Amino acid sequence: MNLDNSNSLACALYLITPPKIKLDEFKEKLVDALKPGLVKSIQLRLKGVSEQDVIEAGKDLKPICHRFNSTFIINDRPDLALKIGADGVHLGEEDVSIENARKILGNSFIIGASCYDSKHKAVLASEAGADYVAFGAFYDTNTKTPKSKASIDLIEDWSYTSSIACVAIGGIDASNCSEIVKAGADHIAVISSIWNDKEGSFLAVKKFNKILNI
Repeated sequence: MNLDNSNSLACALYLITPPKIKLDEFKEKLVDALKPGLVKSIQLRLKGVSEQDVIEAGKDLKPICHRFNSTFIINDRPDLALKIGADGVHLGEEDVSIENARKILGNSFIIGASCYDSKHKAVLASEAGADYVAFGAFYDTNTKTPKSKASIDLIEDWSYTSSIACVAIGGIDASNCSEIVKAGADHIAVISSIWNDKEGSFLAVKKFNKILNI
């Protein structure tokens, strides 16, 4: 299975949840974010909560994502992705290895890997069986302290030399993403530019429409 970007979009949105959510309220925001049809993947990335909270949130959010034909990814934990029945897992450098995640999940699940600013790490991840790689951060972000700063040239280089999908992450919003899209990113990861937009998640996503349909 791969990240879905099967329609006419030049690039799709990969939407990451805030680290903490009020589930009932968040479900409404998620539906609004998915309605424009630009979000093709959702990553559940909760921090400072129990495993049971992640499982409950995952089981509530997964059918919403599937209703809008978006893949549902769990951050860090392949075991929880399996319990939830998610579409896949995203792994950081300090998480379980890609090989062990594949043993847990089998071949039908998506596995993504953070590769920061390193093409070498991306090559190793793809050789280990990753279905997509993520590069970043491209811009300053308040969401988390980035381990690295990546160049747009890395996206262009990867898109020319590999068939493995790539996700660009880090401080990306509708005002600064056009060069990343033109460079060949398959997905751009967005967090605060959607959830913190005072106009709401529907209009926040719509701001990307013209850029992603180039």
